[in-house]
Amino acid sequence: MNLKHIIIVFLVCLCTVNCDSKKNLPLTSYVNPFIGTGGHGHTYPGATRPFGMMQLSPDTRLSGWDGCSGYHYSDSFIYGFSHTHLSGTGISDYGDLLLMPTNKIVFNNGSDGKIGYRAAFSHDTEIAQPGYYKVHLDSTNIEVELTVSERSGMHKYQYPTPEQQLLILDLDHRDKLLAHNIELVDQFSIQGFRHSKAWASNQQLFFYISFSHPIKQTYFQVENHPFEATNTNNESKKVAIEFDNPNNTPVYISVGISAVDELGAKQNLVSEIQGKEFETLKKEAQNHWERELGKITIESNNKDRKVNFYTALYHTMLAPNLYQDTDGRYRGMDQNIHQTHDFEYYTVFSLWDTFRATHPLYTIIDQKRTTDFIKTFLAKYDEGGIIPMWDLSANYTGCMIGYHAVAVIADAYLKGIRAYDSTKAMKAMTHSANQTHLGLMDYTTKGFIAVENESESVSKTLEYAYDDWTIAQMAKAMGDMTTYNTFIRRAQNYKNVFDPETQFMRGRFRNTWFAPFDPYEVNFNYTEANAWQYSNYVPQDISGYLDLLGGKSVLERKLDTLFSTSENTFGRKQADITGLIGQYAHGNEPSHHMTYLYNFVNRPSKTQEKVHKILTTLYKNSPDGISGNEDCGQMSAWYVFSSMGFYPFTPASNTYVIGTPLFDKTKIHLENEKIFEIVAHDLSDTNKYIKKATLNNSSLNRTYIKHDEIIKGGRLEFFMTDSPSNWGTKQGQEPITKIEDHLIVPAPYIEKGNINFKESTWVGLNSADPNAEIYYRLNTTPFKKYTTPFKITQQTTLHTFAKKGKQKSQTIQTDFSKIDSELSIQLESSYANQYNGGGDNALIDGVFGTTDFRTGTWQGYFDESLSAIIDLSRQKTIHLVSLNFLKDQRSWIFLPTEVYCYGSNDGETFEIIDRINFETPKNDEGIEIITTKFRINKSYRFLKIIAKNLGPLPEWHLGNSHGGKSWIFVDEIKIE
Repeated sequence: MNLKHIIIVFLVCLCTVNCDSKKNLPLTSYVNPFIGTGGHGHTYPGATRPFGMMQLSPDTRLSGWDGCSGYHYSDSFIYGFSHTHLSGTGISDYGDLLLMPTNKIVFNNGSDGKIGYRAAFSHDTEIAQPGYYKVHLDSTNIEVELTVSERSGMHKYQYPTPEQQLLILDLDHRDKLLAHNIELVDQFSIQGFRHSKAWASNQQLFFYISFSHPIKQTYFQVENHPFEATNTNNESKKVAIEFDNPNNTPVYISVGISAVDELGAKQNLVSEIQGKEFETLKKEAQNHWERELGKITIESNNKDRKVNFYTALYHTMLAPNLYQDTDGRYRGMDQNIHQTHDFEYYTVFSLWDTFRATHPLYTIIDQKRTTDFIKTFLAKYDEGGIIPMWDLSANYTGCMIGYHAVAVIADAYLKGIRAYDSTKAMKAMTHSANQTHLGLMDYTTKGFIAVENESESVSKTLEYAYDDWTIAQMAKAMGDMTTYNTFIRRAQNYKNVFDPETQFMRGRFRNTWFAPFDPYEVNFNYTEANAWQYSNYVPQDISGYLDLLGGKSVLERKLDTLFSTSENTFGRKQADITGLIGQYAHGNEPSHHMTYLYNFVNRPSKTQEKVHKILTTLYKNSPDGISGNEDCGQMSAWYVFSSMGFYPFTPASNTYVIGTPLFDKTKIHLENEKIFEIVAHDLSDTNKYIKKATLNNSSLNRTYIKHDEIIKGGRLEFFMTDSPSNWGTKQGQEPITKIEDHLIVPAPYIEKGNINFKESTWVGLNSADPNAEIYYRLNTTPFKKYTTPFKITQQTTLHTFAKKGKQKSQTIQTDFSKIDSELSIQLESSYANQYNGGGDNALIDGVFGTTDFRTGTWQGYFDESLSAIIDLSRQKTIHLVSLNFLKDQRSWIFLPTEVYCYGSNDGETFEIIDRINFETPKNDEGIEIITTKFRINKSYRFLKIIAKNLGPLPEWHLGNSHGGKSWIFVDEIKIE
């Protein structure tokens, strides 16, 4: 290191020490937007305003799961700067309107290794701050700075020389382009639109761009020729703009965007940034962030933890995103243009994630915006027919599960946030809950979702039940007891997927338990999880869950095992299962409440241990400082809440369960101008246990606090110690969630017996409630009380229900079918258990798979060919052999390359009967079932079927970049 470098390092260190010693350091200085840009965090470092429409950020990656935000810290090239990005999601939409300054006319982006407009860069020259981003493009020696307002932004480019000052505008960047237009308005401005398709099928973005310097020349790409240009606009997707700038002053580019039209984009630009200097706009953005971050202030001597906290708070404010122009117009879920001045309209509601902690955080620090969110939900209900699950750019994406907007509305309503039409809200909530799609038909008629009818059946049953509880709570508060009675019953449907033998929540396949079962297996009975990670999700009725388990000691032991068992999982590959402590997966939302479950069994010290460990090991001041996808604020909201010392375990209960504080002092500055202060005495990493607590100078012996205690303002004090104490360990000091009205009886299940059998099968029944009586009937015979297993010898329809006192469960129908007793199958290849189709006899059981591969009726083979021998017991004349294959290439399920049919009479020597070849797979997203038929007319005892697996995915498939392999899904070999 030379003397110059030594001096620079010394001055930086000196500045850091001096700055840290200042008491009034801006809170924005503690935000590190690079946190989450590495690993699997999927965040972006660029400039945006709190909840803003524009996210102006560099794009370093064009595709792939870790390129969902458009940026990954491990990359070394920037392709340009686009104006919309998603924060921490698992999908790669957005990246609209790419601009890239350069010094050569080239339309190829360079991702193919050929000459392109991408540029190398170094993190040493990157600066990312709230509302501001800066980088030096090494390949072209151009310096770039970015800042924003809500719906518009400004680029600042310093080119090295006055010559060849070029800008590439690329509308063909990232997702599929549906329609586009680029129009030169005058010498200083252009406008146009970009309509695209990815996860959201019809995204419409309009833009208006103005330049500080006149356009010297424009060059449009010649269609399908990335290195050729023309001066004529031939409906090109890309244009190179050359500036006239003889004095080489900075070039400023102002961009307005809109989902409505070009006029809206222009008005947004004019209203927000026209006439403003770059530094003025930057200062306004950072002042805006300073106000928002100032809603919670902390005191700590640990700078990294302050950075982690304020970056987490920053991340909670990146979404949802404003989706309304300055004149009040917006594009609704019906794709029509609407207008309102009564509220601000938003998009990007990642509700499966954010209902847990992000939206509850807003009910404390952003009640006005919470009201606008709810009014947005109701507008979307008017426009599209239902309230959103995960909406994006005026599209229902159909992603994730549950109808968690109801939880957000109910949580707000019960906390007194009611400046909207609550009657309409209840109507919208119940309407969305009474749909027949996504397993809801099963859920409402059976009390659970059957594996064979809907994927992710266990998770959907559990989350629907919680959502229904929130509807019930709001209905009760409104005096609507009819709705309350209906939904408080539905809120107990979790009981129908509880298996008392294994004590896990399990899938019910044709009213048996999905088997073979291993709680470590990741399969499509659960959403991005396994049984370990979902079985404790009953936040609305922990008391009822304890009754099923057998008491607090059982749950405590189960939690101890959860956190200490092996971290290994198997089955379906699931990149979201990260941040593992045993089988607790902090990198994904289904686990987020579980550390706080110890409070419910009067062991708060174990909650304190686990929470402190997660806070201090799974959140870091580094690019890979988040243990999973940031998920539009949820990973960060967990940190914000937990570091303050409590967590919204059950949104809509108005209760926060206490964990352990991370900071000496925290102040929540409320909208009513009051302050709620949390003080931790004698706090250290050793002193992570709570010895005692007080609330407003009165002893607090319970391990939870109420929402109104926060909103009224006050002082919560923790007195810390270095070992577990007796605080909160006595009966009555624990939090309680309990359903007491209209208790249901769990529907009985088939404990013993084969649904498809040959000669006969003995059937045994059971219930999750050992005190319930079970009744059954076979076909149309009268119901009778079940006492002992019974025998079935013919095709039979079984009806069964459970009864306890006056309460009766749903009646469940199961069809038993008889397999040809002379038919047997030997599998010479191994199927994946999560796609076992019902077991070894799945291919001859008479049950046919549907177009949804996740329902459990298909037998799946991963990177392996199918080989099966069917024994007919004796030699028979065979006329036709047929079998079905599923094609769902988006899900990596391909047709086989070849299918062979062989015949034999001794089971050892086989002769080929026929071979069927399939075409080379093309890039299409269609889902279909293909029936393969072999016409034989010859006598054999044995048949052998071989279906060749495609192997590695085609080059055009997204999974090819990850070295992905193909699946074969097969079902039902039929012999005539």
